[in-house]
Amino acid sequence: MNNPPSHFLSVRNIHKSYPSGNGELEILRGVNMDINGGEALAILGSSGAGKSTLLQIMGTLDRPTQGEVFFEGRDLLALNDEELSKFRNAEMGFVFQFHHLLSEFNAVENVMIPCRVAGESPRLAKEKALHLLEFMGLADRADHYPSQLSGGELQRVAIARALVRHPKILFADEPTGNLDSNTSAKIQELFFRLKEEMKLALVIVTHDLTFATRFPKVYRMKDGLWV
Repeated sequence: MNNPPSHFLSVRNIHKSYPSGNGELEILRGVNMDINGGEALAILGSSGAGKSTLLQIMGTLDRPTQGEVFFEGRDLLALNDEELSKFRNAEMGFVFQFHHLLSEFNAVENVMIPCRVAGESPRLAKEKALHLLEFMGLADRADHYPSQLSGGELQRVAIARALVRHPKILFADEPTGNLDSNTSAKIQELFFRLKEEMKLALVIVTHDLTFATRFPKVYRMKDGLWV
């Protein structure tokens, strides 16, 4: 592509296949998408539609078989793995269905991890982590370990970790999938509050129609294509 797109985040002609038996299993079949800065959108589809694979490619956690990914005009797929890792840690945040907290670290230590990976001092990293935990309503749980936290608290800690370096975009893959309906509703409200407070772009992947339709823009995926 001679001229990169002017959008905040763009993916072009994304294909993704995996070896399967004697052939290949095609998950994504030429997906295009543009996201503007500060935009909130949902990607809706049933299990196996390809939505999680697309999110991982948009977030550079995986590389496509074919296609291009641009972030603020920068060709991300031209970066090597080490460069991409540093880029993700600075510019992107990720929340998944399972919290992926480290059991040997308490809440504040888990939230500090991206800052420490980036080389920030323990004092500054802890200050940022404590501030976010307070924002999440978890100030009194900062020294608790994952085994001592409820499902909703675990997910809020994971969200704080994703935001501690103030990314420009937050990706969330089925972030309420493991929660009861009451806790799920609270976490959903938190995402919308964070989007407004932190002025970040928000991309949610979900099969929850009620959650998805609360977003101003909804993309529907089936069999690796938009429908």
